[in-house]
Amino acid sequence: MVSDAISCAPHAVFDVKPGELQPGLTSVVVVTADSGELAVNCVASVLASTAPIELLVVDNASTDGLIAELEKRFGGDSRLRIVEQAANIGFGPACNRGAALARGDGLLFLNPDCLVQDATIGRMREVAAGLVNAGVLGVRVLDRNGGVEKATRRRDPSLSRALCSLLGLARFESRWPAMGGISMPPASIRQEAEFVDAVSGACLFLPRAVFNAVDGFDESYFLHCEDLDLCRRVRDAGFDVMYVSDITVRHEQGGSSRRRPLFVSRHKHRGMWRYFRRFDPAFGNLLLRAVVWSGIWLHFLLYAPIHGWRQIRAGKA
Repeated sequence: MVSDAISCAPHAVFDVKPGELQPGLTSVVVVTADSGELAVNCVASVLASTAPIELLVVDNASTDGLIAELEKRFGGDSRLRIVEQAANIGFGPACNRGAALARGDGLLFLNPDCLVQDATIGRMREVAAGLVNAGVLGVRVLDRNGGVEKATRRRDPSLSRALCSLLGLARFESRWPAMGGISMPPASIRQEAEFVDAVSGACLFLPRAVFNAVDGFDESYFLHCEDLDLCRRVRDAGFDVMYVSDITVRHEQGGSSRRRPLFVSRHKHRGMWRYFRRFDPAFGNLLLRAVVWSGIWLHFLLYAPIHGWRQIRAGKA
């Protein structure tokens, strides 16, 4: 294991030096921030992979003893590299820091509360290699109860789709397709990859060349919506976003997000506004712009007391 205290410049250059890139190697980037035991389990599952991997854990200033535990448990594994940040710089920026140091020709961004099987990474590489224009590859993401998460396969979050999701109209999509929301209904399991607008950011595989071509994650997002933004820019660059239903990962959903729900919610709503500003044609209409801005932050304020109470309880626990 190699431990680095590195803070790369924003929008770091992702091309490694000649001779450093290793074909066939998948660089797995896991961003942690007081992610606890779930992150330890995630690291263990990645290191059990049967495919050639390196694992870069980019830690956003954890104070829960996570780094010491990783060094204790996996310190003898040279495939693990720990990149410590002096402060919490956000998810997308931390992913970029990991990618800037990665040596693989494939990049897998994995949430610290996700578990992969030993053949998962190799299978993702195999599928991506068989696709002519692969840009982003997503998989079937299951919650802790075995159900398919809503965000597993998604449409672009246009204003109309966001409203259908917010108002609960998406439940009538089977009868009236125009009422479809952002999240698509669960798909039947099949071997063929499916074209979609976006996949879950809990587990994203990209060929390194594609990640470089779009300059990585947009660092203006701190947390949430950066995955939607990345998928959109990958498609705009001429590559495909694909969903593979017969590969699964388990998303335990916990760690830092549960301990700081108000913090997470604020940045989620901030990310929504940035995405709308960048990509929705409705942003050009001044009235709609004001309505959307008001709606996003009113929604945040309505739920803020609940999230605040949960955060207080989590702190006491």
